[in-house]
Amino acid sequence: MNRRELIASTAAVGVIAASPALARQSTGASMSKPTPPVAKKVPVRIEQLGRVRVDDYQWMKDDNWQAVLRDPSLIKADVKEHLTAENAYREAMMASTLPLQAQMFEEMKGRIKEDDSSVPAADGPWEYYVRYNVGDQHPLYCRRPRGKTDGERILLDCNKLAEGKAYSEVSATEHSPDHALFGYAEDAQGSEVYKIYVRDLATGEVLPNPIESASANFTFSPDSQWIFWTNRDDNGRPDKIFRRPARGGETALVNEELDDGMFQGIERTADDAFLVINIANQETSESRIIPASDPTATPALVEPRHVGRLYDLDHWGDRWVIRTNADDAVDFKVMEAPTGAPAKANWKDLIPHTPGRFIEGVALVKDYLGRQERADANTKIVIRDRGGAEHEIAVDEPAYALSLGGASEFDTTIMRYGYNSPSTPTSTYDYDLKTRERTLRKVQQIPSGHNPADYVVERLNAPASDGELVPVTVLRRKDTPVDGSAPLLLYGYGSYGIPMAAGFSTNRLSLVDRGFIYAIAHIRGGSDKGWNWFLTARRFTKMNTFTDFIAAADHLIAQNYTTAGNIVAEGRSAGGLLMGAITNMRPELWVGVIGGVPFVDVINTMSDTSLPLTPPEWPEWGNPLEDAAAYDYILSYSPYDQIEAKPYPALLATGGLSDPRVTYWEPEKWVAKLRPASTSGKPVLLKINMEAGHFASSGRFDYLKDIAHDYAFAVWAVEKGWEKA
Repeated sequence: MNRRELIASTAAVGVIAASPALARQSTGASMSKPTPPVAKKVPVRIEQLGRVRVDDYQWMKDDNWQAVLRDPSLIKADVKEHLTAENAYREAMMASTLPLQAQMFEEMKGRIKEDDSSVPAADGPWEYYVRYNVGDQHPLYCRRPRGKTDGERILLDCNKLAEGKAYSEVSATEHSPDHALFGYAEDAQGSEVYKIYVRDLATGEVLPNPIESASANFTFSPDSQWIFWTNRDDNGRPDKIFRRPARGGETALVNEELDDGMFQGIERTADDAFLVINIANQETSESRIIPASDPTATPALVEPRHVGRLYDLDHWGDRWVIRTNADDAVDFKVMEAPTGAPAKANWKDLIPHTPGRFIEGVALVKDYLGRQERADANTKIVIRDRGGAEHEIAVDEPAYALSLGGASEFDTTIMRYGYNSPSTPTSTYDYDLKTRERTLRKVQQIPSGHNPADYVVERLNAPASDGELVPVTVLRRKDTPVDGSAPLLLYGYGSYGIPMAAGFSTNRLSLVDRGFIYAIAHIRGGSDKGWNWFLTARRFTKMNTFTDFIAAADHLIAQNYTTAGNIVAEGRSAGGLLMGAITNMRPELWVGVIGGVPFVDVINTMSDTSLPLTPPEWPEWGNPLEDAAAYDYILSYSPYDQIEAKPYPALLATGGLSDPRVTYWEPEKWVAKLRPASTSGKPVLLKINMEAGHFASSGRFDYLKDIAHDYAFAVWAVEKGWEKA
């Protein structure tokens, strides 16, 4: 899950004059200013733990929201009317940016190789891959005989699947181990309620009776006879694991999780010796295992859950490999245990804990273990053989991203990894773990052209208020001056231990090539500098996330990358919470704020147990239903609740009507309350996608239009385009 404000500065005008690229995008003739919608106020008194708050816009939440996720036409009439008016107002206010949006979209589209394909992954007699046809919005899932370049078989054409639908997203696919079946999970609403289909690859027919009301998590048993999946209850929680014959038949309950605060899912081990049910929230986990030799067996508990202890495990042929933070291993270590005795009493160190070296994950093949580590907002890959000898795959650059893809087979010496940096497109390598030879399999192509030498990537360290150093990754064109004149977009997230990769994005170039500097703040709340970087910005230390982002902005200003009032801040989901908080705290820093699907109504959401993410996220934020201190602390930063009369910056909030993670009423309420509170007269805009959810539009080109819209807002804010409308 996952807000903010500003006073315009004369520096922005100076930037336009100094930047012909920006000047050419000036947004048109003046016209009468559109009138914003005025949301009705229906005060609702909420008493909680002896505290009282009044919410004027609680009516925007549809009490039948679960049904709305599945059928948006069921939305309350007054809510639909208000959302429609907000969308119309935003469109009218931003009408002058339409040529810029169209130009940015064509640029972004021009950087995509339209007939692109993934590097095939070999598995048994086949190679599996994904490709696109020119002009297609959605991918094709394919296979061909191993070692061949012909004989392609299309397993699934997602374009045909999407025909006649406003939204269609296939989020998970898997072929059965015997290569006879192909399963796929489709979300046809954006609500993350999936339907799982199974295709018989001999006949090409989709088997009858698809699995309903599922998550995107499913797998076939190692013997290919069964399919296991995670069910979603009426509130969207992953409450049960089910099993049925792979070709259809009677459904059986495999595991039921009674704690509303836990998620669960199921997967096969790397060696196909077991199925593993993983049950976890942000700080506690447990696993249950099913042997491949008896896939209908009752799952066996590995180690009971213990609050604060996380572990995940995989099977390495003759033993279990466990990644865990047990025994005060804050940044995780890797342990091993006998196949027949996986409980913690039998865990022994395989790779000891090293503070500051966060072990993000491991990948196993028959004779080698690969692990991905993170430190100082960069990654490296370490390879270990069964004898304990290790070597590294590392890169000597200031900011970059390495990603370990692992292998699709167990009996192999080849693992795949990817490399990119903010200026360098992705290269995909096959790495021979035995000979240490790497084979370049693919370099991301930019059809419109791209020269990494035209850009500069830098890594700064911004001093936080408590002395910590916050990494900041900077991307700019070589010819963009570092004299304070450039506009800057600062991106942040900072929650759930999710790091922000210093990776490549073709879309960002549409800003950078217009004279913007693009910066990523690797703030606390993520795991960019280790797991403790996350632990020191949650619950009663959450404020560190917001002050770190502000420290990054202040440092960029101090180092002459930009000036106060010439920064566009952007964040999505929990990063939208960040946007709301920093807008309330330091409005003068920002010329514009983009809050994508923003988690801004924190106290209300964390008090609403009907929402699927609320109980599982109490470890992250605190439980304001039972803990008065948690209530007070959340309320102290909750963006919606901390709005007050002040000169807010131009602001764009986005959301999706079918979003189960950050429900549509959060950005709707935020805008309704913030607009009349702002004393700056700058636009406060809302964009609600009436046909999508948390991840915006599903087609690859429609998604680019969403990005072009938001980036056009950033340029418009810097230019003060609203004053010319």
